[in-house]
Amino acid sequence: MKRKRFLRNIFFISLIIFIFSISEYTVKADSKVDYNKNLVILVDLNEERLYLIDTEKNVILKKYSVASGKPETPSPIGTWKVDYMAKWSGGFGTRWIGLNVPWGRFGIHGTNKPGTIGSDASHGCIRMFNKDIEELYEYVKYGMTVTIYSGPNDPFKNGLLTLKPGDRGLDVLEVQRKMKEKGYYPGDLDGIYGDGMKQYVIKFRKDNNLTISHNIDYEFYEKLEIRLVD
Repeated sequence: MKRKRFLRNIFFISLIIFIFSISEYTVKADSKVDYNKNLVILVDLNEERLYLIDTEKNVILKKYSVASGKPETPSPIGTWKVDYMAKWSGGFGTRWIGLNVPWGRFGIHGTNKPGTIGSDASHGCIRMFNKDIEELYEYVKYGMTVTIYSGPNDPFKNGLLTLKPGDRGLDVLEVQRKMKEKGYYPGDLDGIYGDGMKQYVIKFRKDNNLTISHNIDYEFYEKLEIRLVD
């Protein structure tokens, strides 16, 4: 588990370093077929940008302006896989690229509100201009890696929030992962703080002499050894 997490973090950090080191060398793709087996997508929420990257040739093939989730409905930070693709119309624009986020339905799609591009305006999905999503769609395939990045404190970009039953998101997923590493959570890593998780939170609190509560708060994070990067 620790090795998998370490490798995931190395990949994640490498993408970020890579994006800033080669941004001036953006090139035009000659063939979608030739490229798509080596492609990954990086969405930088700070820039409201989406990058299509060829990891073999070390080039950025495409970059697009996007709209991300509002603070109250954030985009799912983390590394995901494309698990559904569709052509459609309406409020979600002309294309849909679905992601395998376990706690909800999220994806990259077009929009009938082009004025929102460049801001945090969605319900969590990544919005693009329809002409851009139509172009990107031609390079995407099932199983492609999509990393959504916000900063060095992902998945706690909003700080160590107190989590309660019913909450869901990457912060819940990270708590589940840390609890599993310590032998306290045998359930699925789904990012959902459901009824099944409450008993393990209570057990962890008892074993660590914490105040008995269903909340995951600062003292809980401390015992889990979750700390933010300064």
